[in-house]
Amino acid sequence: MSKPLSDHDRKKQISVKGLAGVENVSDLKKNFNRHLHFTLVKDRNVSTKRDYYFALAHTVRDHLVGRWIRTQQSYYEKDPKRVYYLSLEFYMGRTLQNTMVNLALENACDEATYQLGLDMEELQEMEEDAGLGNGGLGRLAACFLDSMASLGLAAYGYGIRYEFGIFNQKICNGWQIEEADDWLRYGNPWEKARPEYTRPVHFYGRTEHHPDGVKWVDTQVVLALPYDTPVPGYRNNVVNTMRLWSAKAPCDFNLKDFNVGGYIQAVLDRNLAENISRVLYPNDNFFEGKELRLKQEYFVVAATLQDIIRRFKASKFGSRDIVRTDFSTLPDKVAIQLNDTHPALAIPELMRVLVDEEKLTWEKAWDICTRTCAYTNHTVLPEALERWPIDLFQSLLPRHLEIIYEINRRHMERVSSMYPGDTDRMRRMSLIEEGGQKRVNMAHMCIVGSHAVNGVARIHSDILKATIFKDFFEMDPNKFQNKTNGITPRRWLVMCNPGLAEVIAERIGEDFIRDLDQLQKLHDFVNDEAFIRDIAKVKQENKLKFAVHLEEHYKVKINPNSMFDLQVKRIHEYKRQLLNCLHIITFYNRIRKEPNKQWTPRTIMIGGKAAPGYHTAKMIIRLITAIGEVVNNDPVVGDRLKVIFLENYRVTLAEKVIPASDLSEQISTAGTEASGTGNMKFMLNGALTIGTMDGANVEMAEEAGDDNIFIFGMRVDDVEAMDAKGYNASEFYNRIPELKQAMDQIAGGFFSPKQPDLFKDIVNMLMHNDRFKVFADYEDYIKCQDKVSALYKKPKEWTKKVIHNIAASGKFSSDRTISQYAREIWGVEPTLEKLAAPDDLN
Repeated sequence: MSKPLSDHDRKKQISVKGLAGVENVSDLKKNFNRHLHFTLVKDRNVSTKRDYYFALAHTVRDHLVGRWIRTQQSYYEKDPKRVYYLSLEFYMGRTLQNTMVNLALENACDEATYQLGLDMEELQEMEEDAGLGNGGLGRLAACFLDSMASLGLAAYGYGIRYEFGIFNQKICNGWQIEEADDWLRYGNPWEKARPEYTRPVHFYGRTEHHPDGVKWVDTQVVLALPYDTPVPGYRNNVVNTMRLWSAKAPCDFNLKDFNVGGYIQAVLDRNLAENISRVLYPNDNFFEGKELRLKQEYFVVAATLQDIIRRFKASKFGSRDIVRTDFSTLPDKVAIQLNDTHPALAIPELMRVLVDEEKLTWEKAWDICTRTCAYTNHTVLPEALERWPIDLFQSLLPRHLEIIYEINRRHMERVSSMYPGDTDRMRRMSLIEEGGQKRVNMAHMCIVGSHAVNGVARIHSDILKATIFKDFFEMDPNKFQNKTNGITPRRWLVMCNPGLAEVIAERIGEDFIRDLDQLQKLHDFVNDEAFIRDIAKVKQENKLKFAVHLEEHYKVKINPNSMFDLQVKRIHEYKRQLLNCLHIITFYNRIRKEPNKQWTPRTIMIGGKAAPGYHTAKMIIRLITAIGEVVNNDPVVGDRLKVIFLENYRVTLAEKVIPASDLSEQISTAGTEASGTGNMKFMLNGALTIGTMDGANVEMAEEAGDDNIFIFGMRVDDVEAMDAKGYNASEFYNRIPELKQAMDQIAGGFFSPKQPDLFKDIVNMLMHNDRFKVFADYEDYIKCQDKVSALYKKPKEWTKKVIHNIAASGKFSSDRTISQYAREIWGVEPTLEKLAAPDDLN
């Protein structure tokens, strides 16, 4: 019998990792050593593991540069319509492995580092996550960048280069503690500062109205310094750009109005200006109306629009000569996509530039503005909608407030001409909300100022049209579209789950990586014994690998034959981690009641960050950890149930845990989760889903078939009916003994014996003011979980359903999503053609 292949030798056989040609490997080794000795170490004798990581990163980056220059050059020569994706968040994670995958360098780099006596996986672990996002919205932007490059679109991601990204989460004595994410501490090999494109951004001041137009004067200036990160497409030699702005005080900051002896203080005060790009606001689906946040929103928009207009005016590559002065063609050359309302100020800012600076008439400018901009809505939760106080606007952006008033005046005129005398409709549709303090409703501004408005899953888009944007839909039905979210199969299959990618490629070839619909061919293998075995084997290997990771990092031993049951996402009441907790407690009580029954063993893992100011979310984490302390130390239970809170859930941890999971928990109250994208990642990686009819789960069930997904709970109609009649939690509490028992345990201190009333706030919320109706879905959820457990006992049937899911997941590629945005909103055509490689590369 031949000896089993080492991990390294096995990786060499995985074709999706690219070919490791001899010349290629020896070139990589040469370049690696050159970077190690000349770029990095220089006067040090010893190299650290971090030096080796940086040497590898620079070596791989060298392969991007020629393609990057060539791509940008081709855009200047062909002058295509350009797409600008504006987002306050880009949750990129790590870059090294993704770049190797997209450039087909992974096997060659693995071989080169191996020959140099290094372990590539260890080097990859040295890279910091670029955590410039909170969750779904920021990660979606990152997937979109990958797809736009892979589809050959002339696209740019524009955002903020936060010095501190999403906080690192530590769990101390069961509580979440936040730590600053100093991700740039050792430098970032993937970015290139472009100081030559620095732009001024103005704040405060006042407006002057003259016969020849309006001037915004006496402003404070902050400089926006751009940093460019390459975004490689999948093996097509296209490299697009993500440009992130960093705030810098101008040299004369606070020194022009010099107060004698104030020089030192003036220099110290530069920090105030530079705070704009200091830190990411850590709220997911929650609006916090802080001045610094509004400054961030205007900062990214003002700098980006200057860039867009400079590029529109300039002609050929490398030339800054102004050639275009006619702005009427702007919508033919520029598409601006607003990722939620955070960059909504692009609308009044574009109007300001066109009217005040370029001297266009209002009508002409408005036509250009609406045909250029489009808006994506990401939530219907009222607490998440941006409504900025008017006085904050008046102080920070006085000219923009005037422009918003004028947009609203004309908008109200149109409403009243279409619906004469309907003052209530006018009040509902106004950009300015009266009552208490006046506020600007940013979503309304986005709808009025855009030619397309989209939700992010079919059910979400339907809810927008039927509820929060109903009036706007009635007035402009053609403005509203759906673009169901997707994920990039490069990061979320090929990179994070090479074993599965290889098993698939052996059956249907490698083309599915650029055309994920081809996974449908796997339906032919649902009854193929060898394929069923291979799929199950890959899952088991991934579970063993993750079990080792858990033991190393969390010191917990888990049963790799148990079902890995996962709920990983931001902690929020609407996502109902509490419903999961109630199932855990119920399952625990059942095992204790009948310890000799053949229970299906589970390892239940919950992970995610709570916004630092969100008290309930932090208590939910404390409850999960408390349940774990009791369950994991009960000898009666043994290894049939383990509860683990996954600390510091982030992109890099997702890449490890998703390939190892059996069950994906997507259990938000119907009508609250706009789409979800984690749900798609689990589906693609061979987990089955237990979920409500919410967000993209609806379309997942449609694609995979109702028999291959575990759907439970109220539908949107049921939730609305219950709202109408009134939700009464105690009705369920008194009727369902297992629910009562679980709640009494939480309330009575069973999980917190030293502090019996620790969870009184959670109990009180669930019993008396639970907006998300946890108890209403409890019974059906428990029954559904029983079905899950029963099926898991039949591994072959389970794996067949897994194959059905993988085969049906093609729709959820972000390539499909972006192709639809391109054709139906931006008016550009995606292409799978390869760009010619630069001369010095093959």
